[in-house]
Parts: sequence; structure tokens; C-alpha cells
Amino acid sequence: MKIAFITRSTLYESPGGDTIQVMQTVKHLKKSGTGADIFLTNSPIDYRAYDLFHFSNITRPSDILFHLSRIKKPFVVSPILIDYSEYDRQYRNGLGGLILKRLRRGSGEYIKTLSRWIKGNDSLQSKAYLWKGQQKSIREILKKAAALLPGSETEYQKLSELYNIEKKYAVVPNGVDPSLFHTNEPSAKNNNLVICAARIEGIKNQLNLIKALNNTGYTLMLIGSPAPNQRKYYEECKRIAAKNIFFYNHMPQEILTGYYNAAKVHALPSWFETCGLSSLEAAAMGCNIAITEKGYTRDYFGDDAFYCDPADPKSIYAAIDKAAQSVSPKQLQEKVLQNYTWQRAASITLETCKNII
Repeated sequence: MKIAFITRSTLYESPGGDTIQVMQTVKHLKKSGTGADIFLTNSPIDYRAYDLFHFSNITRPSDILFHLSRIKKPFVVSPILIDYSEYDRQYRNGLGGLILKRLRRGSGEYIKTLSRWIKGNDSLQSKAYLWKGQQKSIREILKKAAALLPGSETEYQKLSELYNIEKKYAVVPNGVDPSLFHTNEPSAKNNNLVICAARIEGIKNQLNLIKALNNTGYTLMLIGSPAPNQRKYYEECKRIAAKNIFFYNHMPQEILTGYYNAAKVHALPSWFETCGLSSLEAAAMGCNIAITEKGYTRDYFGDDAFYCDPADPKSIYAAIDKAAQSVSPKQLQEKVLQNYTWQRAASITLETCKNII
């Protein structure tokens, strides 16, 4: 079997959790002897060379629509269903915020897709998307997919509710690389050190995280580069940051391990998270996790994390403060290393694909 993974055009220049997800899945598929290649959506593909196709990011349907009329073989979709609506309607600033506050669900993502295309920040692969729109495009993709590979049961239920679909699916959880993210011995954690490893953008909510920890006894390290269209947000974060807040550009995972090892808390108070990949990595290295209550995070962390309301800096501080003063839950570290690995994700993906071909 040979699988083509077709992804967003900015996968490498603007790396995110989906970048790691695709690269690690392909890596482990190849280790198992399965042929697998990664293609950006705007790169040439010899469709005849593959038995099955894998797409990601259902909220970017234009990237997928373009290829559907060209492939004659089955495909699966990892939805990575993210709901930006609360952030867009209530907290996004500027002209974009004024426009998005007045739009119904789905219309906001349509406008953002066109905006990225017009500005030259992204490609618009399918011109049919222009008249089909966001919701109709997504429904078409879901209807035609041979199977869905959501990252959690909650994600599938949300997808089913939003688009009124019942499809064959298999939960493929996000993971970590245990050879990289592990601790042989308990490290000396700095109880006052908090890190947040994430691309700096509004949806990740670093601004409220800074407000929560400004001029406190905690040192906050923000590790991540600004998203391409989020420069103003990044500058605002730097403008309000007190002297106990530090900024670092995106780091390779190999370097990140040292920061995870030193910090007592990893904080990710996003407006929405599928799981928070960096939170999984941090948990595997013994960090306590302070994380948003919005999204599918409870599917992964259950009662072993400290949850916060991303709209309230006081709630964010309270979750971090409680996490910093609590003993690291050994059971969370063990759960992540046993159940949330890229090897397991690749295995479930492969088994699902074999049942389709």
C-alpha cells in the first residue's frame, strides 16, 4: 500500500501541530514498511502512484476540493476540527474582528480563506470553493470520504452534529515521540517557571496569558514564532509584557525538551484546542498542565490537568498557580507515554486504511 498525505501549502513555512502530526505519522508508516509521501496541496502529484489519499484540516476545504476530481481512489480525512467562532466574534480586534462579529457560522472561515488568497499568503486551490462556500464544501468532502480519522471521540461527535453526518471513523489520537519526550529520572523542576510552546496567534491566547502572569512571581517563557498574519498580535503581546515575560522563536523539538524538563508548568489557555500537542509533550516530561477548557482537551487529560477559562486572566492565573503548587501527576505521564504516541497513531491509521482498500 502507498499513501499520499496532501496538506496545506504553508505546512513548513508556518509549522503547527498538524506539521508534526503529518511528519510523524508518515515517519512511522515508513518504519512499518508502508509507502507514504507528503505533498503540499499546491505541488504536482502523480495520483496514479498511490492507493489511497489522506487529507488534513477540514476547515480548509479548498485545499481538499481541488484534488477530489483528480483522484479515482478512496481517501480519508483527519478533520482537525477547530472552532474559531468564539474568538472571532468576541475577541478578535481590528477590521477583521468588526467583519467577523457580524457573520454567521462558516462565513468567517470563508472570508479568512479569501483574505489569505488575495493577500498572497496562501493558495486557493479550488476555484469551485468560491461559489460553494465553506459549509457546502465541507459537507461534500465528508460525504465522499471513505473514513474519518478524528483525534478524539468528542471531535467526531462535534463533526457529526455540525454537518449531520454519520461516517465510518476511527479515533487517531495525537501523540508524542517517547524516544524524545521522556524522563528517566525525576528532574529538579523550577516551581516558578511556566512555559507556553505554541505559535503566537490570537487563537492561542498568549495575550491573556501574559496579563495573567505579568508582574507575578512566575517567569513565563513564550516559545514560538508569530503566525504569518498575526504580527500585530505578536507586537501587542510584547508591548504589554512585563519584565518576567520572555519571548523565544520557534524551536526544534530536540531543543524544547530542555525547557519542558526545567519547567513545572506548561500553560496553553487557547480559545480552542484539539488537544494541545505541546501540552502532551510537556506532560510526557513530567510538567503539570494548565490548559483551556474549550475544545477536546478533556478527552486527553481527563482530571489530570488544571483547566481555565481563556476569557479570564484570573482563571488562567488560578489554574497555573494550582498547577505550580501541585505534585506532578505520575499517572498522566504514564498515560501519555502508553496511549498517545505517534507509533500508535500510525498503527491505527494504517489499520483503517487497510480496511478500506
